[in-house]
Amino acid sequence: MTVLAGIGFTAPWVLLGLLTLPILWLILRAVPPAPIRRLFPAVTLLLGLKDEESVSDRTPWWLLLLRMLAAAAIIIGLAGPVLNPSRDQAGSGPLMLVLDASWAGATQWSSTLDQIDAQLAEAGRAGRTVAILSLTQPEMPVFQSAEDWRGRLPGLAPAPWQPTEIQIEQTTAALKQLDGGFDTHWLSDRLDYDGYDAILAELQRRGEVTVYQSASPVFAILPASYQDGLIQLTAQRSEAGPAEEISVLAQGRDPAGAMRVLQSVDMTFDSGETQAQVDLSLPSELRARITRFEIQGQRSAGALTLTDDSLRRREVALIAGTLNREGLELLSPLHYLTQVLIPTADFVEGGLLDVLPANPDVIVLADVAKLSAGEQEAMVEWVEQGGLLLRFAGPRMAASDLGRDAEDALLPVRLRSGGRSVGGAMSWGEAKGLAPFPEESPFYGLEVPSDVSVTTQVMAQPDPNLADRVIASLSDGTPLVTRKALGLGQVVLFHVTADAEWSSLPLSGLFVEMLDRLAVASAAKSRQESQLQGTTWEPIQVMDGFGTLTDAGNLSGVDGVDLVSGQIGPDLRPGLYESGKQKLALNVLTEDAALTPISWPADVPIKGQEISTETPIGGILLSLALLLLTLDVIASLALSGRLGLARAAAVALGAVLIAPDAQAQTPEDTEFALNATTELVLAHVLTGNAEVDDIAGAGMRGLAQTLFYRTSVEPADPIGVDLERDELAFFPLLYWPITPDQPQPSAEAYSKLNAYLRSGGMILFDTRDSDVARFGAASPNGRKLQQLAGPLNIPSLEPIPRDHVLTRTFYLLQDFPGRYASTDVWVESAPLDAEQIDGMPFRNLNDNVTPVVIGGNDWAGAWAVDRNGQALLPVGRGYAGERQRELANRFGVNLVMHVLTGNYKSDQVHVPALLDRLGQ
Repeated sequence: MTVLAGIGFTAPWVLLGLLTLPILWLILRAVPPAPIRRLFPAVTLLLGLKDEESVSDRTPWWLLLLRMLAAAAIIIGLAGPVLNPSRDQAGSGPLMLVLDASWAGATQWSSTLDQIDAQLAEAGRAGRTVAILSLTQPEMPVFQSAEDWRGRLPGLAPAPWQPTEIQIEQTTAALKQLDGGFDTHWLSDRLDYDGYDAILAELQRRGEVTVYQSASPVFAILPASYQDGLIQLTAQRSEAGPAEEISVLAQGRDPAGAMRVLQSVDMTFDSGETQAQVDLSLPSELRARITRFEIQGQRSAGALTLTDDSLRRREVALIAGTLNREGLELLSPLHYLTQVLIPTADFVEGGLLDVLPANPDVIVLADVAKLSAGEQEAMVEWVEQGGLLLRFAGPRMAASDLGRDAEDALLPVRLRSGGRSVGGAMSWGEAKGLAPFPEESPFYGLEVPSDVSVTTQVMAQPDPNLADRVIASLSDGTPLVTRKALGLGQVVLFHVTADAEWSSLPLSGLFVEMLDRLAVASAAKSRQESQLQGTTWEPIQVMDGFGTLTDAGNLSGVDGVDLVSGQIGPDLRPGLYESGKQKLALNVLTEDAALTPISWPADVPIKGQEISTETPIGGILLSLALLLLTLDVIASLALSGRLGLARAAAVALGAVLIAPDAQAQTPEDTEFALNATTELVLAHVLTGNAEVDDIAGAGMRGLAQTLFYRTSVEPADPIGVDLERDELAFFPLLYWPITPDQPQPSAEAYSKLNAYLRSGGMILFDTRDSDVARFGAASPNGRKLQQLAGPLNIPSLEPIPRDHVLTRTFYLLQDFPGRYASTDVWVESAPLDAEQIDGMPFRNLNDNVTPVVIGGNDWAGAWAVDRNGQALLPVGRGYAGERQRELANRFGVNLVMHVLTGNYKSDQVHVPALLDRLGQ
């Protein structure tokens, strides 16, 4: 494309016709020729006569200018003028498009696809072959025509990982096998990763490399951490900038099981900072329901973090050294602990050796002094595996010799013999209060009430490690709570009783807060390699690049060590994993991850992904030329005095030109009607979402090909239908994919839809969300379907019965899967008087076609193929996935046959053949 004065021309050589305008001016000036003056005496005989028609001796200058402008408009219009043309030079030779295609580019993926489409269009005009290479899913590059690649764009999607080391090596090896040179346009996701420089060096060796990347920073959220009774959230952005605020949504299931936003919190990036933090305090019941945190408005796997067992209710075992005295419940050493933990924990009952196999999160020993050798050994092993042992002192512990001569494995410090009484009737001293908690204590930040006092305590013996193990002390500096690490777990000792006998601490709100801090620490068990050694974790749900969770299908289990130390990639997908009753969330980012912007060498040009919309104006100029020529005709008639004869024709022409569209059939309408009626055509409703509409079109194309090869039905290419503009009566079947943001049709559109349903048409509503929600309003798509279908005249519905004609119109089916395999498929209810006659395998139904079929299995995604007939989207895994795709195609065939033949298969004449097929 040649750009002149800011306007592009696809055929610039046509502009040479402008050089002929001066010659045309001279020719027009010479016609008609100027009259020659001669003396003729007999002219006196003509005096007094009136000439009804007059001819100008010369063409007026303004008429010549009008004709010159019309000629110039024709020449420029034929040159293919384009406003706002692309300034990039098209270049020549093969072109390779390299895509990072990672989660970091998922939010801007639609812009990336637009950029690829624009690049392919430019390459197509220049006659260049193109290869597309995705670094997160590398394959051997193949150079093809740009038009072939444009049909495959809907199949491109980002991966939930960045290019791995293995993928970098595969890409480099593939590039070295290519022959010849080529230019490269690299569509970057802006984030740095190891190995990109090796690919860049190989590409630069083959030709020029240009980088395209968005100007928007990448946002991500790190895994949530749970400390000191608060959920700590950390968000990052790839580049520092001005102060910016984002919203983080805590999502989970409500009591009815529906996914909801349970809490929203704002986070602020300070100016020049790349990290923002916030602490979220939630009730334990609400906290246990949270399944994910995500940054609002950022649709990527990195902007979402999954939660696992760390937020569930704690399992606590309470064991006391003395039995409860009957009728004196307040004197029980476990009474206050039970009341504190009931809202946040589930209790594991039984003796010590009985509760250890249940692997509770916390074991509480209240004034238990002696353990048997077997109990001691089992308890030590349990703590070393990550458990929390919480002990309380009491008369039994004070009177025993526990931890006197040497440190006990299940005590954080050595103890002195006997207890210390600091207040009360038998002591000269006064009760002691609590000192403020130090910063390194898990209780730091809690307010110490002045009315909390301690009268008796067990004392710790002086020791070099004592200061490091004290996490709470009295006002005189003596230890109140001590703690030590034991393996992956910890042992905590309160140097007072668990009841109010030695202190008023159990009567205060501080006691509740201290236990809550310790319970949070126990639930968030660290996932170390040694702890997961020898375990296998099965994937339950895996995440795609957009952060959407799907069923893991037949993915194999993962070794526990690989789960915490392996690199996320094709063989280790982010998502939710399960081992026994434990669940572990594997997120895209780790707790110590940092977003680093990629740094390109100085010799690599970097451009933005902004696309200037090109506007062809050739048709406008040709229309202007036609208007100028019309004015020329009118002006010529006026100068010759014959305008009156053409006035009626001019008025009629003007009436045609200004007639409203509703009163005239445009050529586009005629062409649409011919395309829709010449052959059988399947149609899909345009939603306004380009990606969804492309998949819907590809799905109907795939279904049409299946019908062509397997039946006598030979559909033409499918058509996308605009409900506001297009006529619906031409199509036997409409596929309507549901998106949360598609506009509500107008009243006129609903009138057409209801007329379409009354005349025998069928609409297949597909919410495409049965992987995450069942039929109803439990998902955004389900709620949108209720809004869209409300004004429609839809009869009562029922789940598709086993004897419905859809189960046998062409294939014998009992399941109707698409990309998903939910059984929630709804059709018109059978008549109340439909009865099954003896000897018949199905009921005697009427001959009507169900006007609607409703489900969420994403049938178009399963049917979708490219121009070469290759499937665009995956369905399941391996053979099971291909079997599911085959059943989806069979359902599509049955659906179209049902639309075309009604309940023809319910006729009794088919009973013998059907019984034979059914083996009865």
